[in-house]
Amino acid sequence: MPSELYEKIVSQRGRLEKLVARIPGFKGYQEKQARRTADRMLRDHISEQLDQRLDHLIRIEKRILDGGGLMMMSATRSAKTKLQTYRDRVKTAAPKYDGMWAQVKIGTDELDKIYAFDEAQLSYLDSIDAALDILEKSIGSNEDMRTALDGLTAAVEEANDAFQLRDDVILGFETE
Repeated sequence: MPSELYEKIVSQRGRLEKLVARIPGFKGYQEKQARRTADRMLRDHISEQLDQRLDHLIRIEKRILDGGGLMMMSATRSAKTKLQTYRDRVKTAAPKYDGMWAQVKIGTDELDKIYAFDEAQLSYLDSIDAALDILEKSIGSNEDMRTALDGLTAAVEEANDAFQLRDDVILGFETE
């Protein structure tokens, strides 16, 4: 008898959806949790990618220094600090939306806006890559390196500003 009951219970494992459907609000809670998990995964991915860009910049900085570019170190250090700050903001940012105890409750339209900002963050990785490539190619020409470092700094600042704007937009949903 106990083994028949066990088999009956185990054979019904695929019925979680029916159970969830019977609990008011639980399915929506699960969807929100999935969004929070996806948001965290995306931010982790972006911060890991930014770690790679930081490593690339450190290698470039070493090549500049080895090539006698000591006077460029202040500019490279500034760009590196901005990139690290941006990376840290992305890595440590709280989702700020959805979930049971969220700061802000949002709907599908608001999620579409957030996804647009997230897509932009991914394209900023490409902009930073391009700026790093230009910097790397400019090694040896102080004037070109200054221009390349300005371009890198501008790309990182724009990405950081866009990430801040994302937070502002999310918090603005609360007032709409």
